[in-house]
Amino acid sequence: MSAHLSKTDSEVSSLSQSSPARSDRRQVYYVQSPSRDSHDGEKTTNSFHSTPVLSPMGSPPHSHSNSSLGPHSSRESSSTRLSGSMKPQRKHDGSRKGRKPWKEFDAIEEEGLLDGDGAHQDFHRRRCYFLAFVVGFFVLFTTFSLILWGASRPQKPKITMKSISFNEFRVHAGTDSSGVSTQMVTVNCTVKLTYRNTATFFGVHVTSTPLDLFYSQLTVATGTMRKFYQSRKSQRALTVVILGSQIPLYGGGASLGSLNGAPTQPVPLTLNFIVRSRAYVLGKLVKPKFYKRIECSVTMNPMKMSRAISLKNKCIYS
Repeated sequence: MSAHLSKTDSEVSSLSQSSPARSDRRQVYYVQSPSRDSHDGEKTTNSFHSTPVLSPMGSPPHSHSNSSLGPHSSRESSSTRLSGSMKPQRKHDGSRKGRKPWKEFDAIEEEGLLDGDGAHQDFHRRRCYFLAFVVGFFVLFTTFSLILWGASRPQKPKITMKSISFNEFRVHAGTDSSGVSTQMVTVNCTVKLTYRNTATFFGVHVTSTPLDLFYSQLTVATGTMRKFYQSRKSQRALTVVILGSQIPLYGGGASLGSLNGAPTQPVPLTLNFIVRSRAYVLGKLVKPKFYKRIECSVTMNPMKMSRAISLKNKCIYS
């Protein structure tokens, strides 16, 4: 009995001595799983988690700190390692499901670039069309305006001087505003003329400079013609009164002889004025202007007072 017990103790001691040797022979394997960063295409070579896996020979060796904590701590460490090895795998699966292939991203990007280029080309094309429309409209409008302007130029108004009648022409002595003694003249006469608008498609606005009556380069009477509008292909008769009261003649009146204020001989006079006509064919864009300068040589005959003196062939139109 004692021999058998001693043998058993020796076997136990030998087993206890040999168990560390066996445990030392056990090998530990590590499985490397890719982290979440590896799926983003960055740091694929260094981003790995090491997870120890038990060898087929047995469980992994425990350090003295783990052995001192007991089986509870070993369970916690193994569960921690297990959860650590499982979590990246879940994230890896989710990221793999949500990630699209790179070729699809490249195709979308190329389509976006093509769409951007097409929109840019459409913008330039529209801008070119707009500029061409503006230029074409300007050219057509300018051409049309020039045609209207050219067509309106030959259609000048026609002015005809009819007659002039002297109602009063007196020469008498007097003094001017500064008290200088000189001969004075008083004139009252009436001028008749006709104005005709020969245009076929526009009317004209007519104005005139004052009608001046000269004697020896001195203005002895003046009159004003009212402005008016003349429609196309129409005419009107105009009457203008020319007046001059006590106009000093100074040295020019030396050749004038008078009897009781009436001149004793014919007096040469000159009538001068300008008629301005303006047409608005296309608003204020096409507005042809017509100017007519009229100069008439008139002789006042004391024997024909208050009689109409014809101005036919006595006027120059320019």
